[in-house]
Amino acid sequence: MSANASKELVASVGNSFLFASDISNIISAQTSREDSALIVEQFVRNWIKKELLVQEANNNMKINQSEIERKVADYRFTLLSYEYQKLMVQQSLDTSVSFQEIRDYYEENQINFALKQNIFRGRYLKISNDAPKKNDVRRWIKSSRPQDMESLKSYAFQFADNYSLEDSTWIKFDDIIKNSPLSTISNKVQFLRRNRYVEEVDSVYLYLLNIQEYKISEEASPLEFVQEEIRNIILNKRKVALAKSLENDIYGRAKENEDYKIYY
Repeated sequence: MSANASKELVASVGNSFLFASDISNIISAQTSREDSALIVEQFVRNWIKKELLVQEANNNMKINQSEIERKVADYRFTLLSYEYQKLMVQQSLDTSVSFQEIRDYYEENQINFALKQNIFRGRYLKISNDAPKKNDVRRWIKSSRPQDMESLKSYAFQFADNYSLEDSTWIKFDDIIKNSPLSTISNKVQFLRRNRYVEEVDSVYLYLLNIQEYKISEEASPLEFVQEEIRNIILNKRKVALAKSLENDIYGRAKENEDYKIYY
């Protein structure tokens, strides 16, 4: 768009003006001519409506203009302060959090990490009733031998419609059993306590579940299950401390340099 074209007046409302340069970035090069025209028309119409509303509000004597200006100034101050603090914190924040820090925080605040639902560690496989080697799969899913685990992973990749085999990872029990006959279990706590290996079948699929360990809702979360949450908490505390430190440092420097005065 040329300099002259960008100064082309598109619309006006009172003393407010909309120029071609104000709408130059709302259309991509891939947009068709017809779609571009519709997008520009809608944008101009919305701009006019907003400007008319502002004009109407400005002419309303019941609106306290000085109060509006005060709120705008307060918002600008808040936004500017926030953006500066965010910038300074980003430049100074140490994002490395050791496992020991996470463990210490977990042990000191374990009461705050009660489970909100049942979780488990184990293996889950959903395969077609027509899938091959089902007896081998039944053996592999229960086995602790590394070679059987590799066979199971290879099989799941080829034939399973859904699976979860990372048995070192805690998983929400409801997430793993949804869309299966297991989702109709009435007492899930009792089910977890009584079962280690379960098979279910419907008209299309065979579902195999191997439960190695479980935790019931309201019990303390395993550290591994909340590790990332704790890491974020620690980082957020660091951000708050850095922001407070920045505020105090600025105040301290200003006091030392006598950059402000208090009048009683």
